[in-house]
Amino acid sequence: MTTLQQIAFHAGCSLATVSRVLRGEGPASGEMVRRVRRAAAELGYRPTPPAGANGGRSRPVVGVLVPSVTNPVFAASLAGIQHRMQTASHGVLITQSNYDPSAEARAVAALLEQRPTGLVLTLCNAETSDALSAAMPPTILLNNRPVPRFPAAVTVDNYRAGYEITKHILAHHHCRILFVSGYFASSDRARLRYEGHCAAMRDGGHCPLPSLEVPFVEGYEHLDLFGAMERYEPTAIIASNDLLALGVIGALRREGLSVPEDVSVAGFDGIAIGRLMKPSLTTVAMPDADMGVAAAAMLLDIAENSVQGRHLCLDHRLYPGETVRMAV
Repeated sequence: MTTLQQIAFHAGCSLATVSRVLRGEGPASGEMVRRVRRAAAELGYRPTPPAGANGGRSRPVVGVLVPSVTNPVFAASLAGIQHRMQTASHGVLITQSNYDPSAEARAVAALLEQRPTGLVLTLCNAETSDALSAAMPPTILLNNRPVPRFPAAVTVDNYRAGYEITKHILAHHHCRILFVSGYFASSDRARLRYEGHCAAMRDGGHCPLPSLEVPFVEGYEHLDLFGAMERYEPTAIIASNDLLALGVIGALRREGLSVPEDVSVAGFDGIAIGRLMKPSLTTVAMPDADMGVAAAAMLLDIAENSVQGRHLCLDHRLYPGETVRMAV
């Protein structure tokens, strides 16, 4: 069993400093906090909570961070995580970042206060996130590519998905394609989809248009495309997710344009409402629920069986739909 003295020796500080950092009480520099937490993690230190500290909780829990609990994509992943954890008698604690990178570290810190068995994190950008700076229990990245410190990740190939949907639209003789997205700083998934789109455009002998970036969280019902339509005159629009694609369709209708007769539209995710609408939405369907189940299963294997984490990339699928037609 790891002792505080061992952590102090490993971190190169006093026993009193270790005690202050691990209790979260008293002065300590940011560098010292990182050193102590890193030493605790490397030595496998797990504090024993005092009686009643967990509010009478009788079963272990895992912590989950997603950008939004209202987006059907993340709701499906959460359902998959919860289903798998229920079979393992684990509870699930959920928090959201609202697509705000600066909020992620606070959200993860709140989860860590509950002493979870492990974490499942969907981050704005895993390569730059401050949420990964503290000592962490076993952690799975969901929807993010793995990073050196956290090689365990469950993803789809968003770059390839962006490439394939663009090739599909190019095959319908469109060459002026506008990519509308939430801010890339808030979603490395959207950025990768745009990068794949650009590669497909260049491979097809076309110059990609600059992306139009809009907020993720302010709602898409008032999306204004007038300036972009005037400037670029696109015959097709790719949205970085299906909810945004629905907002694009609404914005085009407010401009007196029909989909797909005047402008073709496509998205990503494959949410149910896109298949139910008329015309049905052209999209790349993602296995969101399966990704949640896979992330939960991998986390349990790492936390309980000391299995080595790995990068699991699930397949996506192009759904042709009816919102893309041949350009005239």
